[in-house]
Formats: sequence, C-alpha cells, structure tokens
Amino acid sequence: MKRPSEIDQHLIRRIRNGDSDAWNDLIGRYEGRLLAFVDSRLSNRAASEDIVQETFVGFLNSLPNYDGRRSLESYLFSICAYKLTDHLRREGRRPAIPLSSGADSSGQWQITGSARPASSIARSVERKRIEEESLIEAIDSQVKRWQERGDWSKLMCIELLTVRGLPNKRAAEILELTEQQVANFKFDFISRLRTLIKKQGLAQEVFPELYDD
Repeated sequence: MKRPSEIDQHLIRRIRNGDSDAWNDLIGRYEGRLLAFVDSRLSNRAASEDIVQETFVGFLNSLPNYDGRRSLESYLFSICAYKLTDHLRREGRRPAIPLSSGADSSGQWQITGSARPASSIARSVERKRIEEESLIEAIDSQVKRWQERGDWSKLMCIELLTVRGLPNKRAAEILELTEQQVANFKFDFISRLRTLIKKQGLAQEVFPELYDD
C-alpha cells in the first residue's frame, strides 16, 4: 500500500486540528490534478468541477474514518472515481470501463461485466424517481433558507452554477466574487443538501455516497 507523504500527513493533522487554512491548502494541492482526471473523461467542465467539489465534500465527511497509513492522493482519487461513476449513472450512461474504487491518478481501471437484468433497470428507474423527489425537497428547503436570511449572493451564485451550468470562474466574474468565494458557496450548498437529505430518513441504498465515502 502506497504510504502518504510527510507533507500530506502534516496537512491531515492540520485539518483535524481545525486549522482554517489547511482546507484551502488541500484544495490547492489536489484540485488541479483531480480536475484534469475528470476532464479527461467528461466533455463538460462545469460537471467536472462539481465532481471535484463533491470529492472534497466526500473526503471531509469520511475524515474521521480516514486511515492515515493510506496515500492521501490515492484516497482522493478513489472518491473522485466513485463520484464520476455516480455522475455517469445519474445521466443514464454506463462507462465502457467501470471505475473501480481503487483507481488513482495513474488512470488504471478494473473491467467488470456490463449486462443488466430487467429487474435491475426497473429498480434504477424507481431509485431515480426517489432521488429526484428527495433533491427537489432539499433544494427547495435550502433556497427558502437563503431567501429568509437574505443570502442573495449565494442564491445567485448557485443559480449560475446549477441552472445555467457556468464554471466557477465565469460565475465569479459575473458576481464580482473571487473563485474561492464561489467554491466556498458551492461547498456550503452541497454540504447543506447532504445534511437535509440525510434528515429525510431514506434507505441508505438510495444515496449510498452519503454513508460510504
């Protein structure tokens, strides 16, 4: 098993100790590599940025269970590969070479079978309906929360990112914000949705990524 570098070990300790700058250092260290990894497999930059953002959210949620003996890079790329696979599934696409949880920046994959029985397809349709209803409820709740608090910058930012599908950089230019502010708004939005969806009490198999990161 590839071991984490001393730099990564120090970074993890800082994050666990509540160092506010450590999170930005983590993003600065790995965001570019993760984005290049996803971009090479998608043709949608906005979607790629979302997947990378979800990767960092997944890492944050799984941090209490992170094994410090494992390579941080491999761990992040494993989460990213899972998020990418999940994105393709939500779009109704199945990758020709499904991504394994052991994938890392080397781009090596494991090949699995692609046949799907009718019962599996039926379950997928029902699960998609539940997912959509759950997300609509969570998004509606968060939008109302921002409206009540007058957080119009956050609301406009998320609208540009999710409705118009703009990349972080373009949204920042339109709203006269920094890219880091946009990234923080997106991170906050995704974190809130995850919390709201968990509170709905759905079966874990509906959104396994909320529990298995």
